[in-house]
Amino acid sequence: MGPSRNHRVGVIGGDGIGPEVLAEALKVIEASGVDLDLVEYDLGGARYLRDGTILPDEILEEWRDLDAILLGAVGHPDVAPGVIERGLLLKMRFGLDLYVNQRPFVMPPDLDMVVIRENTEGTYAGEGGFLRKGTAHEIATQGSVNTRFGVERCVRYAFELAAGRARRHLTLVHKTNVLNFSGDLWQRVFDEVAEDHPGVETTYNHVDAACIHFVESPERYDVIVTDNLFGDILTDLGGAISGGIGLAASANLNPDRTGPSMFEPVHGSAPDIAGTGRANPTAAVLSAALMLEFLGEADAAERIRKACTGSGQMGGTTSEIGDTIAAKV
Repeated sequence: MGPSRNHRVGVIGGDGIGPEVLAEALKVIEASGVDLDLVEYDLGGARYLRDGTILPDEILEEWRDLDAILLGAVGHPDVAPGVIERGLLLKMRFGLDLYVNQRPFVMPPDLDMVVIRENTEGTYAGEGGFLRKGTAHEIATQGSVNTRFGVERCVRYAFELAAGRARRHLTLVHKTNVLNFSGDLWQRVFDEVAEDHPGVETTYNHVDAACIHFVESPERYDVIVTDNLFGDILTDLGGAISGGIGLAASANLNPDRTGPSMFEPVHGSAPDIAGTGRANPTAAVLSAALMLEFLGEADAAERIRKACTGSGQMGGTTSEIGDTIAAKV
């Protein structure tokens, strides 16, 4: 089936296996019949080591004219932790207002859930600092920033998503018994927004209980909404219990579409296997399917998702797995 329109997409191969898995994702998109106008960007740890570039403001501004961004993976063993994560990924999230991180977890026949993680606030907002650093009396503080505006727009997105799914169920995950300020705000907003969605059944879990349920009975969940830090932890656990982190896809969304949304596999750059053909590209392919769905190409997205069924057990090289998925689309 042909495309509905041409989509202008920024492509960041990044580091390690990133360019390899992204090449397969683009191969599968081409097989689906969707036409993309690609704009490539050389960013990541390798670029930083080469000339100190992370994410220039002019490139961030250029991205505002894109429809979406597809990212392979970033991270280099010779770059200090946090440099690329904060300078590229977090700058992108904040600058493009990618306030929803959406990660689906599917493992037939029972598991089909989506975690909605608030993506621009919480402990990742950068509030905090050091006092007397490097001394025996050093103090480090790291605050959690939660605004009514930020919490409500994330919660409303989660309710709207749940309302369109078969089970129509939404779980708030937090730690309200201990985090009695941020947790109280999340719970009050959740309860108020619930009144606008009477058709959605709701419940609450403490984050530690949710971790147990993820391992023992994840099928109990439909849609989960949670804050930035808890969402980061829960979604990695979700990947582990649904076939492995190497198969997990994610969408960093600007639902208001005031700028492009960004789509990326959850796995890292895996420099130890880069160039060996051992990387499974399924997570990148499924991230591309999320992108197509957000761009209005629902039919192509669904065909790609179905083609990925069982890809975790597919043999062959990175390219061969990509060929197999593309042939099934």
